Amino acid sequence: MTTITEKSILTVNTLIKASVKKVWDCWTNPKHIVRWNNASNDWHTPKAEVDLRVGGRFLSRMEAKDGSMGFDFSGEYTRVDPLKHLEYTMDDDRTVQISFVSKGNETTVSESFEAENTNSLELQQLGWQSILENFKKYVENLTDQETLHFEISINAPVEKVYRTMLDEKTYSMWTSEFNPTSHYIGSWEPGSKMLFLGTDKNGNMGGMVCKIAENILNKLVSVEYIGVYEDGKEIYTGPKVDEWAGAFEDYIFIDDNGRTFLTINNGGVSSEFVSYFSESWPKALKKLKTICERS
Repeated sequence: MTTITEKSILTVNTLIKASVKKVWDCWTNPKHIVRWNNASNDWHTPKAEVDLRVGGRFLSRMEAKDGSMGFDFSGEYTRVDPLKHLEYTMDDDRTVQISFVSKGNETTVSESFEAENTNSLELQQLGWQSILENFKKYVENLTDQETLHFEISINAPVEKVYRTMLDEKTYSMWTSEFNPTSHYIGSWEPGSKMLFLGTDKNGNMGGMVCKIAENILNKLVSVEYIGVYEDGKEIYTGPKVDEWAGAFEDYIFIDDNGRTFLTINNGGVSSEFVSYFSESWPKALKKLKTICERS
């Protein structure tokens, strides 16, 4: 095992099949950071903040999905050269330098960082490289569809917010901002099929066919879109399905000293629905907040 010496510098890098503009945006935009910033599938980043300027601060809240542990990865930017270079100092005074080298439709990302003194150099290098490879996978698989991010603070415990979001009766109340007849048929159990339905202005029933990808009590609900519902039928192939299949919707619940910090991540949203979701989600979350704080 390699011994950690003072000011040991480690470097990780990867080649990404994407333009430097796309790579830079995914690296620095919180709506993307919350999707790729984890070294393994049992961890996630429910919250990210970025003030992208020299002297500006950043924060990524990294947590185990089962809620067993978590920490803030935070610090201050010391150099910002758009599309080329970033440097920052973490709150433990370690420094990081990141370069973005454009090669047309490919971009090389390199990170050099000061090692900490708790874990071995091998383990640290593996962890940082794993996150970077997860970033590469995310960027290369990202389509032209939008990733949307919404959040709200609710003066109620996470148990109540979680229950209110998912309960059949109260679900229809807060999601009425999307459709006055909004409701669901199915189970929130992981792996279960769920139909999210509502009638249009002509009284026709329609909606989405989804799978509950994950449901961790009072922590996380992840929904995957797998089809559409039209004319009383579940449809799993065709152009409309292609627009949504594989898209996700995550609800992330964070305990904030008795309050709840709720984050919604929508990934793979068709450009046709971006304005609709951007207008409706804030209204729906405001209604959910009112319901949770009312009693």
